[in-house]
Amino acid sequence: MNWPNDADGDVMRRLQRGGFSFDRETEIDFNIDFDQWPPDSSLIGILQNELPSAKVSAHDDYLLVKVRARLTYAFVIKMQADLTQISAAFGGRCESWGCWT
Repeated sequence: MNWPNDADGDVMRRLQRGGFSFDRETEIDFNIDFDQWPPDSSLIGILQNELPSAKVSAHDDYLLVKVRARLTYAFVIKMQADLTQISAAFGGRCESWGCWT
């Protein structure tokens, strides 16, 4: 597979080298970071409403959104953009993700 030369593409290449199967669904973690912690508590409800199959939880200084899906570069980019758009009014942005092999 050929991914762009950016941080997300680098993760995809590392996963591929490690033998990750891109053909099956997996749990993908997306982190939403904030300018000020904690964000308004209504954001968790908004995220759960917008992404009903996702698991949303608060951690030390970020929100974790767990989504079960087939891992593709396009999916990661879209989810980060969607989560940033949803959380932007609360000072949030999603610029990191990960999954366990």
